[in-house]
Amino acid sequence: TTEIYTLSLHDALPILQEEIEAIDIDFLVSDLPKLMKSMMVGADRIREIVQSLRTFSRLDEAEMKTVDIHDGIESTLMILQHRLKGKHEHHGIEVIKQYENLPEVVCFAGQLNQVFMNLLANAIDVLEESMIDCQYSADNHHVIKKPQIRIVTTIDKHHIMVKIADNGKGMPESVQHEIFQPFFTTKPEGKGTGLGLSISHQIITENHGGNLQCISCSGKGTEFLIQIPL
Repeated sequence: TTEIYTLSLHDALPILQEEIEAIDIDFLVSDLPKLMKSMMVGADRIREIVQSLRTFSRLDEAEMKTVDIHDGIESTLMILQHRLKGKHEHHGIEVIKQYENLPEVVCFAGQLNQVFMNLLANAIDVLEESMIDCQYSADNHHVIKKPQIRIVTTIDKHHIMVKIADNGKGMPESVQHEIFQPFFTTKPEGKGTGLGLSISHQIITENHGGNLQCISCSGKGTEFLIQIPL
């Protein structure tokens, strides 16, 4: 029996060796820990996205609540992350954050997050459009080498302030006067409803007793200033 077993094992060795080479077992042994780590990173990423969606929507906070403004901004940036990353036709958009140590503020959290979404999405639209224009137009004078969005939070005695600024092509004064009017849009037909900034203005001024301003100049970018009473 021993002789037959030894002979069978001896005959099987070349087959086993061939199979080991076919499946590249050395690679599998070295790659498995990397695969497990990648799965853990992916699971953490999914958890962060779900948490961001929960923070952004605030489905359980329909009434005014005391919240951290920065949490709302960060959850919005997480949702927009795929649009901030570089694509084959243009570079990524750098987000520069300058956060002051703010107290929590009483607000309609879901509504305020919607304002952040509208302003940040508009800034991304402008920068993407400017980058495409620069790529295909030889006479474009406003060349964006490093598209950026700057988010600054500050506080004074009466207000919390959030500034969201881009270094895009800006807008003329005539457009600034119309920017918060319902259905007014500078986007091509089919790409904008003209309601985002109008609704944002209503949320800040009427629902929160605050102020929303647009500061811009052609060729020098656009800044939106949100003021929320403490």
